[in-house]
Amino acid sequence: MPRKKTASLVRDIPADRLYNSVPVQRLINRVMLNGKKQIAERLVYGGMQKAAAKLRVDNPLDVFEQAMGNIRPHMETRSRRVGGANYQIPFEVKGQRQNHLTTMWFVAACRSRKGMSMLDRIAAELTDAYNNQGPAVKKREDVHKMADANRVFAHFARN
Repeated sequence: MPRKKTASLVRDIPADRLYNSVPVQRLINRVMLNGKKQIAERLVYGGMQKAAAKLRVDNPLDVFEQAMGNIRPHMETRSRRVGGANYQIPFEVKGQRQNHLTTMWFVAACRSRKGMSMLDRIAAELTDAYNNQGPAVKKREDVHKMADANRVFAHFARN
């Protein structure tokens, strides 16, 4: 067991070039495949601009932030063993994990859409998330429903 303080496991991600936004850069990194960041940037920026044009919003960053805010989870369940039984215990989601789950669910929802280019998938998912629809928002609602259904086990979290 080390006695020195360990280095932080959270890397500082520099903001993206176009919007100077860390969450946009985080999404670009998550969309990127095989280290091809320029392609990922083109897809994300193009999708944001296409979604903003479709929604008739001037700033694509506003669409992005609103869409990600609609996907962001506040509660989740974690499995915990108590007295020989496993319980799904609801916990509040901390900030860093909220961001991580949001980008993961968004990219998974984009990749699950078939029959269109990735740029169109990102634009469609941003549009749906902006309007509180789509698979990523449904995933957030399912997680919240699960946490709400298991609220009776919340007292196990306080041990």
